[in-house]
Amino acid sequence: MREDSSAKRVVPVMVPMPADRPYSYAVPEGARVVPGSIVRVPLGPREVAGIVWDGPGGEVSAKKLRPISEVFDCPPVGEEVRRFVDWVAAYTLSPPGMVARMLLRAPAAFDPEPPIEGMRFVDGAGPDRMTAARARVLEMARDGQAWTRAGLAHAAGVSASVIEGLREQGVFETVAIPPQPVVAPPDPSYAGAELTADQERAAERLREKAGANAFTVTLLDGVTGSGKTEVYFEAVAAALERGKQVLILIPEIALTQAFLERFQDRFGAKPGEWHSDLAPRKRERVWRQVAEGQVRVVAGARSALFLPFRELGLIVVDEEHDPAYKQEDRVFYNARDMAVVRGHIGNFPVVLASATPSLESRVNANQGRYERIVLSARFADAALPDLATIDMRKAPPERGGFLSPVLIDQMKKTLARKEQSLLFLNRRGYAPLTLCRVCGHRFQCPDCSSWLVEHRFRGQLVCHHCGHNEPRPEACPECGALDHLVACGPGVERIAEEVDRHFPDARTIVLSSDMLGGVKRLRLELEAIAKGEADIIVGTQLVAKGHNFPAMTLVGVIDADLGLANGDPRAAERTFQLLAQVTGRAGRSGRKSLGLLQTYQPDHPVMRAIVTGDAEAFYEREIGERERAGLPPFGRLAGIIVSAATRQEAEGHARALRRAAPRSDTIDVLGPAEAPLALVAGRHRFRLLVQGTRRCDLQGYLRALLTAGPRPRGSIRVQVDIDPQSFL
Repeated sequence: MREDSSAKRVVPVMVPMPADRPYSYAVPEGARVVPGSIVRVPLGPREVAGIVWDGPGGEVSAKKLRPISEVFDCPPVGEEVRRFVDWVAAYTLSPPGMVARMLLRAPAAFDPEPPIEGMRFVDGAGPDRMTAARARVLEMARDGQAWTRAGLAHAAGVSASVIEGLREQGVFETVAIPPQPVVAPPDPSYAGAELTADQERAAERLREKAGANAFTVTLLDGVTGSGKTEVYFEAVAAALERGKQVLILIPEIALTQAFLERFQDRFGAKPGEWHSDLAPRKRERVWRQVAEGQVRVVAGARSALFLPFRELGLIVVDEEHDPAYKQEDRVFYNARDMAVVRGHIGNFPVVLASATPSLESRVNANQGRYERIVLSARFADAALPDLATIDMRKAPPERGGFLSPVLIDQMKKTLARKEQSLLFLNRRGYAPLTLCRVCGHRFQCPDCSSWLVEHRFRGQLVCHHCGHNEPRPEACPECGALDHLVACGPGVERIAEEVDRHFPDARTIVLSSDMLGGVKRLRLELEAIAKGEADIIVGTQLVAKGHNFPAMTLVGVIDADLGLANGDPRAAERTFQLLAQVTGRAGRSGRKSLGLLQTYQPDHPVMRAIVTGDAEAFYEREIGERERAGLPPFGRLAGIIVSAATRQEAEGHARALRRAAPRSDTIDVLGPAEAPLALVAGRHRFRLLVQGTRRCDLQGYLRALLTAGPRPRGSIRVQVDIDPQSFL
């Protein structure tokens, strides 16, 4: 910031738009701003919230600049957070303004929360006439404590009119009550867990790290059911004892009610929540109280990384391998990797926890960048499930069905023991394709290169990429034939239908993220399953995310080969992780359990690794293959996605970018090629893949390429995805 000759200062302000740098604004007379101050500034014809940034305010005279409209009464965004925004922007090649935008997602929180109107007993005052109800109120209020009207009425067991009558007679005076904390402060010594010897050793190591003022990364690698959560809770307790705030990242946070309850059992209070399903008012209060330091622990989805923590001292990334940590919209980033960066900038420890760690984390541990702590046994000596494949070539399902007789027989035995079965299929809806048997017409999304998925419960055909939906017709729209539309392939709804045929008396629940009722219904159903109020659960990958179902002793994977056939270099790793997590739902309470994988490839390395329990052999083989191919983490990748309203525009711009690519000995540009999903939401898509050596300057190369190439015009959009997780 610099002093202007007019005595007005000029400051840089980062505004939430695709700007490559902050804009300069004049500071009005008497206003006080510092780097990190949240302000309202004019931007064209409107006003937006922005953050006063670091560095000089620019060379323009304050007289020629528009002034800041308002300085919000809000704690400034800390230096660590501002450095993090700059780092993420530089790494992902995103405009810093778009990264800062993620910090400013609760605009109503920039002003202090107004106090609550309360009332307090006036010493020596009394009503003109005493009644039993009034006596109860006075007995509650005589200690001089401030009450809300509703709270006092409820506590005394009277109506609000009784309270109002006393106030009118001068028995109570109106007072301002400070806003209540959104959650109670956690108590690190509230209820220490009973840990096994292995858990205690791991917990002690994490306590040491959380108690030190230094950046470290620890990979907590424990089999499903080994009690990783209880172990990293000890690190949380150590950080809280040091007076630090804690962030726990969890995939699908809106569905993990059980985690919040476990946290409350350990610390006596729930953590602050942060996810997309939170009510706007609650989000605003959490944001504000995180900035003020009142909320000490946040459990949140990936966007919680961009909360304005005042004293952050520990990040835990639970299920660190989960693809949900990758954001692929506007700013493309992986929250696991950015959590490590955030810890490095703030000089505090980061814990990554998983039963099936990502290859990147395993390699970092092998090379000494991360410390790896292994929990090899389940808690309380509960046995891991026995695992086996069902060769679908030898034990095929009956005609029109998808469940092997071997699996059905095991489900009968499980039901007879009054235990639960889980059938897993990572496909929502009833069927992935609907066609006409007469003319062969296939129902396709008009705006995407994908088939419409039938959702029979809703009577709809739905596109899972753009959301297009239409009623399922009775007749074929192509040839007009009635009753000749046929569903091809299974989704979870179709598997549930088959289960009902075989087990009409069983209590069956279908779990899928797009079921009617949303998150509230899913939480209730997960709770019902945990209480044993269902016999058979049919679910998508939603069921693989850390849930604890005590009565579940059988897991059947319907199509174990599903993830192996898409040409993704991470396909084997993803399939291994998903199947290991799903089968890990069985036998967590100590009962003998079984996991069965229906497959046409029983000798595939992924299937062999899961059935034999030899995860180390799988990781060794997969790491070796990645190293030979120069793929991450032994090389670097970036995707450039060019999309436009027409195929010709998208292809032409992608080819022009390819021609502009600088020559390099360490970096290759592959493509352009039409993306596997060539049309999404009416936009045609082409991809370039940029591959380089581990130590190449990939970001510098991409900046040079984009600068040398043509500027996007008209409908053309160019998105850069550093470290892509999806190749669709």
